[in-house]
Amino acid sequence: MKYQVAIIGGGPAGYTAAEAAGKAGLSVVLFEKNNVGGVCLNEGCIPTKTLLYSAKVFDYARHASKYAVQVPEASYDLAKIISRKSKVVRKLVLGIKARLAACNVTLVTGEAQVVNSHTVRCGEAEYECEHLLLCTGSQTFIPPIAGLEETGYWTHRDALDNKEPIHSLVIVGGGVIGMEFASFFNSLGVQVTVIEMMEEILGGIDRELAALLRTEYTKRGVKFLLNTKVTAFRKDETGTIVSYENAEGTGDVTTEKVLMSVGRRPVTQGFGLENLQLATTERGNIRVDEYMQTSVPGVYVCGDLNGTSLLAHTAVREAEVAIHHILGKQDPMSYRAIPGVVYTNPEIASVGATEEALQTSGTTYRVIRLPMTYSGRFVAENEGMNGFCKVLVDENDVLLGVHLLGNPSSELIVLAGMMIEDRRRYSDWKKYVFPHPTVGEIFREID
Repeated sequence: MKYQVAIIGGGPAGYTAAEAAGKAGLSVVLFEKNNVGGVCLNEGCIPTKTLLYSAKVFDYARHASKYAVQVPEASYDLAKIISRKSKVVRKLVLGIKARLAACNVTLVTGEAQVVNSHTVRCGEAEYECEHLLLCTGSQTFIPPIAGLEETGYWTHRDALDNKEPIHSLVIVGGGVIGMEFASFFNSLGVQVTVIEMMEEILGGIDRELAALLRTEYTKRGVKFLLNTKVTAFRKDETGTIVSYENAEGTGDVTTEKVLMSVGRRPVTQGFGLENLQLATTERGNIRVDEYMQTSVPGVYVCGDLNGTSLLAHTAVREAEVAIHHILGKQDPMSYRAIPGVVYTNPEIASVGATEEALQTSGTTYRVIRLPMTYSGRFVAENEGMNGFCKVLVDENDVLLGVHLLGNPSSELIVLAGMMIEDRRRYSDWKKYVFPHPTVGEIFREID
């Protein structure tokens, strides 16, 4: 029961660290109380994108006439959409288990408890380790609003498993998760209302693009209540009544279902974190250095638990950095170019600084804007859509931020992220030969 590396949490950070350490020849034990893959694979990133792709296919079928294709009666089967989602998740979970087994990782199912920096208990057994990685992820935050517990509200987990069609849905929270579910249910013909406390949806995303996306979904029938606070919930024979207040006064929305999507919080309880006495930041997050090591030597925190960037792809990179440090490699973590994607239809993708962040920091910058219709491929495949590319550069034309609206932004943003990470000028894109026609050619059009 002695291992060189012990990892608590089998999400993107945990299973990546386990695989990397195993491949390097280290002895590894990985503790996971539910299914490997964590929230991202089992009830987050992958299942939501599976549902959203079904919704996108349905959208294409309903609007096929735009492309001179006739689909007489497009329809969907929600139960089968959910079933397909579950099949995709099962396949990927089995794939991760196989990869861990191939790397000789010991997978222990159960609730692990940290005894000290070199000892983990799970059930009656104790495991000794030289290095400890904490990768416990995050959980949905549910605010204490009057009447909420009596409504039978949904979290994202419930929405992902719902097989019965609904007619109306109120989404409390207009962040990434809220907007992705708004997109999904809107495509299925559900009357969606999004209630957001901030003055714009998608906080942290470039505000100009967020407003454009909101305008698009308003045209599709989604109702938005911005700068609005939910004050209470109650049920009657008509459904759930959501009470709210804003600058215009108070009001109610009656809905069949309520989806709570106001954010996530790192999981800090239930695994003995307090036994380590780790130093924290002013915001209360666990303090880590550029190699993800905490104030206790040999103890690393990767993924959502450190509170830096609650994104699966950030967690993957942090895990690699931590294992490299254990192996004696100097490979510091950089957050300069962490991409963010909203998988609505159309997609939004961003990397680097936003205008709002640059204005707050007092950084001098210049904005370059151009429509996605500069790309022939985009015009051919996005009938009736304009799309938008926004590039922020400093006084030397070095890229600071890139923000895209339009499909397939999620596949293009890494091209911008690599340039930002390496502090390249936007003119450097012209040195590369892009295949034609591709939407990615939009970057060569920037001038």
